Amino acid sequence: MILLRFVLPSTIQMSHKINRPHPVLADPTQIHQVLMNLCINAQHAMEGRQGLLEVGLDELLVDEALCGQNADLRPGLYVRLSVRDTGCGIPPENLQRIFEPFFTTKEVGQGTGLGLAVVHGIVRNHNGAILVQSQPGQGTEFQILFPAQTEASNEKHQPTSQPPPPANAEHILIVDDEQPIIHILKKLLIRTGYRVTAHTDPCAALEDFRAHPADFHLILTDLTMPGMNGLEFADKIREIRPDLRIIVATGFRGDLFTETQLAEHPNICKVVEKPLTPESILRLVSEHLLHPRGPA
Repeated sequence: MILLRFVLPSTIQMSHKINRPHPVLADPTQIHQVLMNLCINAQHAMEGRQGLLEVGLDELLVDEALCGQNADLRPGLYVRLSVRDTGCGIPPENLQRIFEPFFTTKEVGQGTGLGLAVVHGIVRNHNGAILVQSQPGQGTEFQILFPAQTEASNEKHQPTSQPPPPANAEHILIVDDEQPIIHILKKLLIRTGYRVTAHTDPCAALEDFRAHPADFHLILTDLTMPGMNGLEFADKIREIRPDLRIIVATGFRGDLFTETQLAEHPNICKVVEKPLTPESILRLVSEHLLHPRGPA
């Protein structure tokens, strides 16, 4: 909250009401990203005018009636993070599209339209839900709901799967144009026992691979990158080593890829949706080093 105060202009007042709810099972960095994206979005909605930004944290008991309004909800106790602004509001015709990647009503150069898409992806990966209320000229409220970790839910969701087996110094090539993602993935995989080569430039990664094609056991690549996207990169790799499996990560929903489309890239063993947890990354790597291609 202190950081937000320095980011927001002086024309915007801030208030917050933070209760002490039950804990949630969540990645703190990703929850921080959700809060920052929503608050910056609220700032843009109040651009050039006096406004109020309210942030709240409390609990909400979700019943069957509320579940009927949102397919992502199940009856039970949730922790609610709310962000409300007094900005321009969202027209009804746009309200159903605000979580679409690259959808934006801002002028060219003022936004990518990815902020709310990232929020949506993070919340879905945490088994949460988003409720939005907005009126043009009266502002907008986002309510982010995460399942509360009560004693009952802890017993219900005890993990049943075994952790992935330890690494055996397999060599993994990582390609992503975002340096922070490269840094996190490389540190995680090296600490687990893998050897890692990482590139932010897919063209440089391809040249590196061409120099030592037999040295790699798996590739993790982003889908959207400047110069060459993940599918094009996979095709180039297949020309050199058709047996090498590739995992493609995307900020879009993985089901945008049909079975027919994936069949055109047989070396892609999995398409996964960002963001990923460390546990899911390690499990993906372990599974696709050991097993043949399964359904995407």
